[in-house]
Amino acid sequence: MQNKSSVYIGIDYGKKKSGISISDNNKVISFPLITIETSSLLGYISELSLKENIEKIIIGKPLKLNNDIHDLEQSILKFIDKLKNLYPKIEIKRVDERFTSSISKQIILNSGINKKKRLNKFTIDKISASLILETYLKTKSND
Repeated sequence: MQNKSSVYIGIDYGKKKSGISISDNNKVISFPLITIETSSLLGYISELSLKENIEKIIIGKPLKLNNDIHDLEQSILKFIDKLKNLYPKIEIKRVDERFTSSISKQIILNSGINKKKRLNKFTIDKISASLILETYLKTKSND
């Protein structure tokens, strides 16, 4: 158990709710994990870190279409500072998340999921987190 494989975690950080995704041990595939209240996010990561060897956390960077920084960025930066203090060995990376919500909605629509579940923001957030992580996994060789 000492030598367990590491994983990456993706986060779609929101004011009220945040989506979380996780990679496979080979860090090739991203899986939607859960959407939780943002106020519980640090606690959830603490619990998850007991079960998983988290190597990196990939957090979406909310840019506007004109490349301006979204108002939410200040909250994300505070969250990142807390993460760095709690987990100094976990590397934190950022990924442009501009289109993740609209892509998530399209994925859900194409999946055949019923309308009630499609409209569920919890579903959208965890798929958005998975897209953030997937974007990073596709480009990590450039890291």
